[in-house]
Amino acid sequence: MSDHSNRNSGSRIRPGDEGVLPPPPPDAEAHSREVRAHIARIIDEADGVIPFSRFMDLALYAPGLGYYSAGARKFGEAGDFITAPEMSSLFSFCLADQAAQVLDRLGGGDILELGAGSGAMAASVLDRLASSGCLPERYLILEVSAELRERQARTLEERVPDLADRVFWLDDFPEALRGVVLANEVLDALPVERFRIRGGAVRRLGVARKGEGFSWREMPHDRDLSERVRAIEEELGRKLPEGYESEVSTAMPALVERIAGCLRRGAALLVDYGLPRREYYMPDRGRGTLMCHYRHRAHEDPFLHPGIQDITAWVDFTAVAETAVQAGCSLLGYTTQAHFLLGAGIDRHVAHVNPEDTLSQLKLAQEVKLLTLPGEMGERFKVIGFARGDDIGMSGFGFRDLRMRL
Repeated sequence: MSDHSNRNSGSRIRPGDEGVLPPPPPDAEAHSREVRAHIARIIDEADGVIPFSRFMDLALYAPGLGYYSAGARKFGEAGDFITAPEMSSLFSFCLADQAAQVLDRLGGGDILELGAGSGAMAASVLDRLASSGCLPERYLILEVSAELRERQARTLEERVPDLADRVFWLDDFPEALRGVVLANEVLDALPVERFRIRGGAVRRLGVARKGEGFSWREMPHDRDLSERVRAIEEELGRKLPEGYESEVSTAMPALVERIAGCLRRGAALLVDYGLPRREYYMPDRGRGTLMCHYRHRAHEDPFLHPGIQDITAWVDFTAVAETAVQAGCSLLGYTTQAHFLLGAGIDRHVAHVNPEDTLSQLKLAQEVKLLTLPGEMGERFKVIGFARGDDIGMSGFGFRDLRMRL
């Protein structure tokens, strides 16, 4: 696995140290047993093994059972991780300013947020756009979790009650959107295929039952996965070494295609942790990037607490760019979160605070550090933007555009 922790978790658990994780409370453990039983039945029906992508999809999204479909608290201090919008409104204010540039160019439009989490980003974006006189006609939220929809609605009613009537929840992408798509930490939670290089061949890794839990098992040759990995090797100009394990996202291209397909005119802004392809598949990253999050601790066992822990993988941003361009969009830019926030004018938001308000100044300074320092979120998280419409741009990519690394 990579040596970097993914989401903003408090600590990293090494393999074999999972015992230091806090034990689940009885209700959470009971829910996890139900999820394990559900997945076990599906494995039995599939003759004893399923692809890891199927396991990940069930553990995260099985209706009423999966991590994102059930009612467990996920975000914030009481959950499993903290995302940038919950950490600081500065992050959302910067995204709002970028959205305002596009809406101003279009003469209005809508904002569509994918997977709005606690609703913190939606509230801050609307608050900032209201203060700048550039509110969207509608703020649309595409959310698969009924529990999170309720939480988002409560957050909006509490923080921006006068603007809550502009928010609408969707079950699917709109047929046509004029405006801006925002997605923060969405791509990392999409199911991935795991593979291993053994005997020079690409072996698909699946999941089998092991007692009351699960274990890895190699599956029969999968032509599509093998072709994808060989194409990666050809682009890298080298073979992946014996024993190398990693992942290929099968769901991400489809999602990016849906975003690009619904975008009639406007831009999409995606923020997540990940790397360009040449860096993603480096030889020293020989166990891939798969990571789990439970109670602000990061660990590497996706089978440990199915249904009550998050499972993520880093994003291949080269694949994101390729898919968007193939779908007819133009690439606005690609850069680190730090460079993007600096280009978007995060310093302006800090400068507006009364210089005599020492506590607020110190608080904002700490938030800026967390969002921009290399050892925090500044380098690990990346931002990519693409658009449909030649006259659309974003200042966030003007500070340092790294698209040549894609």
